[in-house]
Amino acid sequence: MNPVPARSVNKLLVANRGEIARRIFRTCRELGIATVAVFSPADADLPFVGEADEAVLLAAPDQAAPSSAPAETYLRGELILAAAFASGADAVHPGYGFLSENAAFARAVLDAGLTWLGPPPAAIEAMGSKIRSKKLMRAAAVPCLPDTVDPAAAAVTVGFPLLVKASAGGGGRGMRIVRTPEELSEAVSSAKREALAAFGDDTVFLERYIERPRHVEVQVVADTHGNVVALFERDCSIQRRHQKVIEEAPSPAVSARLRAALSEAAVAAARAVAYEGVGTVEFVLDPGGEFFFLEMNTRLQVEHPVTELVTGLDLVALQITVGRGDRLPAEALDPTLNGHAIEARLYAEDAAFLPQTGTLSRFEIPCGVGVRVDSGVETGSTVGVHYDAMLAKVIAHGATRAEATARLAAALDRAVLHGVTTNRDLLVRVLRSDAWAANEVDTAFFDRHDPLLLGAPPVPKVHQLHCAAAALASAASRSTRLPSGWRNLPSQPQSTSYDGLVVTYAHRRDGLQLAVGGTPLDVRLWAATATSVDLSVDGVRRNFAVALGETTYVDSSLGHSTLIEDVRFPLPGSTLAAGSLTAPMPGTVLRVTVAPGDEITAGDVLVVLEAMKMEHAVKAPTDGTVTEVLIEPGHQVDAGSVLVVLTSRDLPSADD
Repeated sequence: MNPVPARSVNKLLVANRGEIARRIFRTCRELGIATVAVFSPADADLPFVGEADEAVLLAAPDQAAPSSAPAETYLRGELILAAAFASGADAVHPGYGFLSENAAFARAVLDAGLTWLGPPPAAIEAMGSKIRSKKLMRAAAVPCLPDTVDPAAAAVTVGFPLLVKASAGGGGRGMRIVRTPEELSEAVSSAKREALAAFGDDTVFLERYIERPRHVEVQVVADTHGNVVALFERDCSIQRRHQKVIEEAPSPAVSARLRAALSEAAVAAARAVAYEGVGTVEFVLDPGGEFFFLEMNTRLQVEHPVTELVTGLDLVALQITVGRGDRLPAEALDPTLNGHAIEARLYAEDAAFLPQTGTLSRFEIPCGVGVRVDSGVETGSTVGVHYDAMLAKVIAHGATRAEATARLAAALDRAVLHGVTTNRDLLVRVLRSDAWAANEVDTAFFDRHDPLLLGAPPVPKVHQLHCAAAALASAASRSTRLPSGWRNLPSQPQSTSYDGLVVTYAHRRDGLQLAVGGTPLDVRLWAATATSVDLSVDGVRRNFAVALGETTYVDSSLGHSTLIEDVRFPLPGSTLAAGSLTAPMPGTVLRVTVAPGDEITAGDVLVVLEAMKMEHAVKAPTDGTVTEVLIEPGHQVDAGSVLVVLTSRDLPSADD
């Protein structure tokens, strides 16, 4: 098959997956462009595959069985090019992540005669190395922080605290904050391992770390006719593990004068590398109002929707415009700001930021006025261990920051999310916090506001009511005519226990008698089914939506609870041995640093797990002795799997 002419975009292959593939397909449908998806075996049933006009499985002839690992699928450029030719695609969009900032892949696409909807390979190369890019920025008079590639020179050249950063890639991977010289060696080693796993390049450098900065970035777009435009800034300061969680545009910390300076610096950065297409120049803004260049992302950003909502521009459509060789339209050359937009990243992770897996039995997010949802999953989708834990981006637009905040928090709060633990409660509580309302936001937000408390289960009273509703729904699911617990003569009440909280109830002639944790509640039961309980408590009537199962979910106007019913008669040996340390999430064992008989101290790293390209250390909770090691490097473990068993010095041994 002969290559098609360049600059043609009639059938577009998206070399990516999930949410961003669906986002690009949406614009293509509006523009009448045919679409092609590529997918791994693990993604075969995800929505993006079915929404494309055509789809190609990424499986190499040299594989005995198709793999879902990124290195064997979305990171294999030759498989993606083969899919493009097999489907007759004439253009490739890389999305974000994977090969989106791989200059060799971009060059291979162009060499194959296909249209590349990204910047020139030379620009990717220039900005793909943070070390090289900072040299270019200094030459272009863009402010930069001091840095070095030599750990031995760090104390003098950079000083402490400093940040170890991977030169390739981004997304918080391969980054470590170091506050003392003693921490430096391990931080560099750990960052290099993580960078190699995520980007195939273990090069790191050391950069001055600014305490409590804001992360502000400028969206730029450049065509092939010399036009380079800044489309205002985004504030991405709410982060965990150096990964963004909540983003907004415009930044509430940026004045008109500062916006002009940031935009000028961003345009200078783009011109310095002869940029074409859509990109983002990232800056760190210190408490005094000075800004410094961090990096340039030569691709579409995850948080691009907030810019779209405040400018009215479709950034994917602009990428297609530039890819075809056309001039930017007038509305892009002279952009205007309209209102405020905020995006929250909904992750499959717990309040400790540990990734979770499972099947989404219900996934429903209301799209009301001013609310947009960009999702990679739907009800029935499986969340696995191979890829990033983000489920969806929920974005709200309003005339003011307060209005956008209220809309976004309400949409998240009203979402029905069953089957997988998410960070929804954490997001809602951040958005409804006094700190957010007062614009007391920076990259150390979660250092001051404990995410474990922000994302904790509902307050005890709410949790009690949700347990009661779950017990009544469970009873209704077993009943025929009469409600479970009904007796025509007084007798003992029925009881159910969730997470150690006992619910007792009995239907008497004068109504329902109900107690939670031994405390009687003033209630009236209006109706109960296996999925819904209509209950008045202290005179206030509410509907509780219940999803029964091994894990029970309860949603109401009070909030949301995830409940596990206690086993009444546990089998012998079904409980964990004292001192068992379990895997906090599913993943792969990278390192085991102890052996049976080792004496350990609280805080020692015992096991290092890798999940979704991030390293997670399992540390000793107390001083003690290692009695068993049940895993070894390379093992795949599920959440809750026992890794190591300790005998604590604070506990008696089994022989005492």
